[in-house]
Amino acid sequence: MDLQTLSEIAKTNQWSAIYPEVMLGVLALGLLVLELLFPKRWHTLIPRIAVLVQIGLLAGLVTCGSCSAFYGKELFGGLLLQGSSTQVFRIFFLLTSILVCYLGMVALKKQSLPRIEFFHIVLVITGAMMLLVQSNHFVMLFVALETITVGFYILVSYFRKNPLTLEAGLKYLILGGLSSAILLFGIALLYGAAGNPALIGSTAQSMNFPSLLTFLQNNPDNVVAIAGMLLVISGIAFKIGAVPFQIWIPDVYQGAPTPITAFLAVGSKAAGFGILLVLIDRVFVPLTSILLPLLAVMTAATILFGNLTALNQRNTKRLMGLSGISHAGYLLLGVVASVSIPWAEGAVLFYLFTYLLAAMAVFAVMTHLASPEDSDLEIDHFADLAKQRPFLGVILAIGIGSMAGVPPLAGFIGKLLLFIAAFQAELYWLLGIAIVGVVLSIYYYFGWIKAAFFDSWKTPGQEAAPTPTAFPRITFYGKLTMIGLAVATVVLGFFQGPVTDWLISR
Repeated sequence: MDLQTLSEIAKTNQWSAIYPEVMLGVLALGLLVLELLFPKRWHTLIPRIAVLVQIGLLAGLVTCGSCSAFYGKELFGGLLLQGSSTQVFRIFFLLTSILVCYLGMVALKKQSLPRIEFFHIVLVITGAMMLLVQSNHFVMLFVALETITVGFYILVSYFRKNPLTLEAGLKYLILGGLSSAILLFGIALLYGAAGNPALIGSTAQSMNFPSLLTFLQNNPDNVVAIAGMLLVISGIAFKIGAVPFQIWIPDVYQGAPTPITAFLAVGSKAAGFGILLVLIDRVFVPLTSILLPLLAVMTAATILFGNLTALNQRNTKRLMGLSGISHAGYLLLGVVASVSIPWAEGAVLFYLFTYLLAAMAVFAVMTHLASPEDSDLEIDHFADLAKQRPFLGVILAIGIGSMAGVPPLAGFIGKLLLFIAAFQAELYWLLGIAIVGVVLSIYYYFGWIKAAFFDSWKTPGQEAAPTPTAFPRITFYGKLTMIGLAVATVVLGFFQGPVTDWLISR
């Protein structure tokens, strides 16, 4: 590569375009420096500093008027490409990180473990997620995705005194490594096929998304490229927990610390769908005739598996994991519809936000109620919740109701938009399966609500459910956070117009 080429690449290095990611990296390192400089009695301030800085970054992203100046421009030599949807995902990941940091502060109070490193890794993963959805090159995609995965290897087993946590970390390490190998093998096949000079449209830049798209347009029947595409999609399917790559979810969700279970359920899932939308919209368009039927079958299997296996589940973290598989199926329904219905991508984004609000509300209640063991919280432990702590009971009911799709909560609108998109895309059989999935989910979601509300008032002589869980004091900021999540869930159910217009018009 000559100096002129390097000079041209250097001109595309617009660091101001990725200032949130740079700030997160600086903040992550800053937390470790503050841990060294601050006396030990001040260490409780460091996580709060992390949350406050992230709130500032979030406000900057929401109000950023100059961000659109970089939309559609290849940055850093073609590694990154920003657009309006990537801006939405950056806001999503920052909001998720703020909430995970809050849950981490609550959970770590019950543990005698290092604390600052927890928040450091959360910030690094968040920055990597934000870069992942801006990927315009397979090198960027793989590096960002592996940064996320390696960070989760550490966080999943962070409560190392718990055997279930160590088991979850080992399982996630083994299966995560396998998924990374599958993804990398797929990238290698695509690189080899697109770089073959004997084929039409071959290119030296075969890891660059636009160049690869041109090659696939000229060679849509290339067997090696098709195999590469299938392997790449398989690697991404592991991250979102889609069938048949979902087997790790129940054990990992149960063993991981509750804040990290929330991070996996919300942040990791959204990152997977963000890059999946990028690949389908900007890379694998010529192969949709092969890809869409496979995605449709995967969607149906994911919805049915998630809902059927959750029916008799009593452990709440495993239940959130299995129901999260079904939510991945609903989101896949929107992804399949987005190929022919452009506004369906906005519906996917709206559903992700509704799931963020509802799931984080439920995980917040679980984090406050969890014992130091953390992985043993059963549905029966929620008996007497509405009677003894009405506030937590109401927050739990709103979160679960939204995930179940009960009107007029935001989750109902999110499902409705995805179903309308599927109907317009003429995916009638998938729509029917999705409706069956919603009906099945009512059983286990309302079983949880029943335990919290109706098991509280048993007639005299009836045996009460075991309630070993203590009802802790909730701080003012904790109450404010949960109220914000619940109010946003209710308000979006009634007045979602401005948000849906903003998302769908992007």
